[in-house]
Order: sequence, then C-alpha cells, then structure tokens
Amino acid sequence: MRKQILFFLLFIASQMYAASPIKGLLERIDKGASQRFFIEQVKSDKDFFELDQRGNKVVVRGNNYISIATGINRYLKYYAGIHLSWNNMRAKLPEQLPPVLKKERYDTDLKYRYNFNYCTYSYTMAFWDWDRWEQEIDWMALHGINLPLSIVGTGSVWRNVLSQLGYSKEEINEFVAGPAFQAWWLMNNLEGWGGPNPEQWYSHQEQLQKRILKRMREYGIEPVLPGYSGMVPANAKEKLGLNVADPGKWNGYRRPAFLQPSDENFRRIARLYYKEMTRLYGKANYYSMDPFHEGGNASGVDLEAAGKSIWEAMKEVNPKAAWVVQAWGACPYDDMIKNLPAGDMIVLDLYSESRPQWGNPNSSWYRRQGFRQHDWIYCMLLNFGGNVGLYGKMKHVIDEFYRAKGSGFNSTLKGVGLTMEGSENNPVMYELLCELPWRGKLFSKDEWLKEYIKARYGKTTPQVDEAWLELSNTIYNSPASSTQQGAHESVFCARPLLEVYQVSTWSEMADFYAPMDIIRTAGKLVDAADEFRGNNNFEYDLVDVVRQAVAEKGRLIYPVVVSAYKAADKKLFEAASERFLNLIRLQDKLLATRREFRLGTWINFARNMGETDAQKDLYEWNARVQITTWGNRAAADDGGLHDYAHKEWNGLLQDFYYMRWKTFFDELNSRLNGNTPKEIDFYALEEHWTKQRNVYSAAAEGNPTDVAKEVYREITD
Repeated sequence: MRKQILFFLLFIASQMYAASPIKGLLERIDKGASQRFFIEQVKSDKDFFELDQRGNKVVVRGNNYISIATGINRYLKYYAGIHLSWNNMRAKLPEQLPPVLKKERYDTDLKYRYNFNYCTYSYTMAFWDWDRWEQEIDWMALHGINLPLSIVGTGSVWRNVLSQLGYSKEEINEFVAGPAFQAWWLMNNLEGWGGPNPEQWYSHQEQLQKRILKRMREYGIEPVLPGYSGMVPANAKEKLGLNVADPGKWNGYRRPAFLQPSDENFRRIARLYYKEMTRLYGKANYYSMDPFHEGGNASGVDLEAAGKSIWEAMKEVNPKAAWVVQAWGACPYDDMIKNLPAGDMIVLDLYSESRPQWGNPNSSWYRRQGFRQHDWIYCMLLNFGGNVGLYGKMKHVIDEFYRAKGSGFNSTLKGVGLTMEGSENNPVMYELLCELPWRGKLFSKDEWLKEYIKARYGKTTPQVDEAWLELSNTIYNSPASSTQQGAHESVFCARPLLEVYQVSTWSEMADFYAPMDIIRTAGKLVDAADEFRGNNNFEYDLVDVVRQAVAEKGRLIYPVVVSAYKAADKKLFEAASERFLNLIRLQDKLLATRREFRLGTWINFARNMGETDAQKDLYEWNARVQITTWGNRAAADDGGLHDYAHKEWNGLLQDFYYMRWKTFFDELNSRLNGNTPKEIDFYALEEHWTKQRNVYSAAAEGNPTDVAKEVYREITD
C-alpha cells in the first residue's frame, strides 16, 4: 500500500513538473536538459532554494518556480561553469553534470526582486518580438526576479479610454507617443512624439503583452502594470471641460495635464482606465503610478488629496493591490504619500547606489524620514540612456546594501531592484545585484569577482583574474560620492566642438580612472584571448573591453587635435585629426564582430515589427531618432536631448559619428587655410541621417578574437 501511495505521489509530482515552466526553461537552455534534473517544490514561509544530489541527477528544490529557477542558475554558474546572460542564453550542458557533493541551501527575507525602469522599455525593448521577450523572461526567472514593470500594450488601454471620452482617432494619435518614446509618455513627460501610430502597432503590442503576461504568470512573476496617475491629454480642459493642472514642459515638450483630484471626473476616468486595463490584461496586484515625474509642476495641486485619489482608484479595482512608485528627485512628494496606509505602497529607491533616498544622511537626495511607513526596494540604476560603456560601483553597491540592511530603515526594506534606463550592458553588475538577496552577510568584492569570472567563462587564468581585478578597481570603482549618469561617455559620440568633455547634457562626468590603465588592462585580455577562442562570453567581454580601450585612446588623442588647431600647426592637426578618425573606424570594425554591438540589430528589430513599408519606415525612423537627435530641433538643441541615448555601435560610428567629426575637422582645416566657412548646422546633418533607409545588417562580421587583437595592436603602436 505504501509503495502504491509513493508511486502515486511521484506520478502526480512528475505530471506537475511536465506542465511546469521549469521544464520549458531547461529545454530552452539545452534540449534534453529537463531530464537531467529532479525538480521539487516545497512549501515554506520564505523564499528559498536548495541544491542536492540523487543518484546521477542534480536536485533543485524551492518554494516556488522563481526560487527553483534561481537555484538552477546558481548550479549552472558555480558547478557547471555556465553563465547565462543577455549575450548568451543557450548552453551545452556537460555530458555528466558535476555532482552536488553537499546539500546547499539559500534563503532570503526580501520578498521582492524588481526589474525595469520605464526607460528600459524604450531604450532597450521598444521593438522586441516574442522570441526576445521569451529569453528575457527566462533571464528574469533565473535571476530571481519576481516583480517586473510591464508596460507593453498600454497604448491600447489609452486608445480605448479616450475613444469613450469622445476623442477621435487622430486626436488619440496626437496623445499616444511613438514606439521608441513610450516611456516618457507614460511617465507624464510628453505626448504624441514619435507618432502617429498605425492600428497595426496597437494590435501588435496588445497581443505581445498578453503573451508576456501569460508567461510571467506561469512562472509566478507578479507584473507591475501601469495604473491611473491622473494623466489626461493637455487639451482635456478645452476638450472635456476638466479641472486640470498644467505640469509645464519637459525638455521642450508639452506635458500631459494632471486631472485635479477635486474634479468629480477623476474617479470616472480612473474607472474607465482600470476597466480597460483589466479587460485586456487582467487584474494586477501591483500598479505603477508616477505623477509629476522629473520636474512636473505640482503647484496648485492638493498633493495629499491627489495621492489619496490615486490610491483609492487603485484599491477600487483590487483591494489587495499595492502602489509602486519611483523615488526620483523630489518624487514621490512626501505630502502625497505620508498618510497612505502601510503595506499599500512600494517605493523604488531608484538610484540607491548614488543618490539614495531611503534615509542615508550622506546622500544629496537625503530624506530624513526615508519613505516613512512604506516598504521600499534598494535599486541600482547604473545605466542612463542605454549608453554603451563599462561602468559601476562594484564594492560600493555591496557595502551600501548591507549598510541599508543594518540601518533603522531595515524593517521596511523589502527587496532589491534593477532600474537601469537601458539593459544588455555590464553583465557583471547585474549579476552582482541579483545575488545580494541570497547572501546573508557582507562579502568581499574580490572574492565574489573571482567566482563570477570562472562561472562566466567556465574556466579562468591568473592573467584574466588580474585583468578583471584591475577593472573592478578602476572603471568599476566609481567613487561613492559620484552622481555621474552612468559610463564615462566616449568623445567619439559627442557633437564636435573645440571643448568636448561629456556627450549628454546631464552626465555629471568626472575623471576617476586613468585612460591608460584601461588600455593596459585590455591588453591582458587580448594576450589571453587565444586560450578562450570561441568562448562566447569571453569574446563578448573582450570586444567590450577593447572597445572601451579604443574610446579611451580617443580621449587622449582629442586634446592633441585641439592643441594643434589652436597652435595653427597644420601638419600636426592633419595627422592628429586623421588618427582620431581612424580610431572611430577601428572601433566600428571591432564592433562589427558581435551582433550585440551592431546598429543593424536595433534597426532590424524595428523594421521587423512592421507589416507594410510605411509601418517599417515609421518604426525605423523612431529607432534612428531616439539614438541620435532624440527629439525635434527644439528638444534636441534647446532641450538638450540630442545624443542622450548615444551608442557605440557598428554602423552608427561609421555613418553618423565619423560623419560629424569629419565635417568638423574639414571646417577647422578650412579655417586654418584662411577661409571662413559657414557654421555647421549639426541638427540638419543629424536629421538627414534619421530619414535615411539604407540597410544595416545584424549579422556579425569577422572573428572577434582576431579583430580585437588587430585593433589593439593599432591603438598601441
């Protein structure tokens, strides 16, 4: 009888596993992999996973699918030497899986592991298809993410709501932003830019979001859907007679209006919004609302009443729901949140590594009372604009996390979060952040890094370890006090001037490492490259680090060009300017070897989203504009948005950045020869490029190891 019961229980367990998302995950990693693990789900009052052994199979058990997936990831990294990352989500498992000789258990008291900034959806994911999204959801599961922002398809919600409010199709398209600019529309920063969107886009995004949410929910991932924040079109006062506040402009763009909570229509429109959101995508337990984001004028608004109205509208649709809000600058305003009930709000401390608001008195954005009674999440922003560049605060991120855990604000600390503006960069930093919840006490950056490198490449050498240690102490060691917006920006990507330092308007860059240190460190990886030839992760990192070295060389050559021009030394100016331009060509050639660094990958995603030539052209224009001018002339120049989302990408370097610098150097050369050429209109040059439709391939060209060695020799000769 006992044998029959045991057989029955094993049969039930096997049937549950056969239908679980874990089997699909393992099969996508490596066909047949699901047959090589025992997966066990066990009830627990806290998230945990265990690694164990049963015969020749590895056992991974945990309290839910996300915990189990996190355990699988740990096993693959630290036993099998397989690191799954954005550049490499498939692997070949060894014939004999390395055994777990002693059971390991990891647990966490932190309930939430959050993912995404609104900006990530535009700077990285604007044109993703289902295949790419499927990989991303797998990546999230493997890294323990259980609370991601999920905004795809929100345009359909607003289209339906505004239609019911009497807006025409044309008026709706003047409000809803284009595919590459959805983030700033949904954060109440602008309306309409990048559109008008065709009907095909609305239906495409709607169907894509339904697939995304279905897979997330299969894993047990809780999506954070955009809730109603009081946003209405800027013309809502004239069109509908609503009582609205004007939040002003954002970098030259007119913001949507804010519907005053005292207006009886607030509840009516909120109900319409949530009805449509629920009809299309189901109810959520978490909703994201960010009124007055990034400088929105809140004068004349009763902030306490506004917060209460937003909260009440959310609670009406789901009494169990929590409001997720980004802490950025002065938002969320203290008056808006101070009287809301504990447990009904989760505050994302968006920039914990540089401008924490949780209560750290050393912060330039210090909040003496933190977020009061509300739960909060320790987040790492790291990347701005989706810019390409090595960057991080490796040791500081670790230390500050444990400082927060040991502070008086620990009782409301409920998780960690990735809040980058653009992803698919600096994998070492994201891996580090995702491991923090599962490590009970402070650990050494150097010790962790050595384990990470071996996991990432499947093996290591003293030379490679030394190179990464140097990187962790230089370019990945931005000062604790620094508030610069991400990577040290490449001079190649800047609008040419005789005094160029940063590329984007708000970078707050400051030198904190020596360019030659990075160039020398790159040489160590180049010297080790043959031993790792064909290793996907190593070759990605090799190209990225050598790319950084080329950018550093450009930073050293640029002042020579300027000095030669100011000294009227024609011969030196000609040689130095040609050397600078050649560095751009070299970087373009290097980055052609990896599809992750090719403009064609971005452009092709955009064009593939369309069905007709007109749709494809609109999406490509969105893609080109975002990474160059960002906006129209007023926003690009007066608003300072040009080049905010600059990218060191093959194709963009040769056809855009090289073009700008060559034009500039030709003008300077003309002046050296006594001429007075017309001042360059850079926006006109840039806008012309955004309207082109020349083809960029996404296919890699050349061997990464060979080209990296060749390029490195040229920059160090």
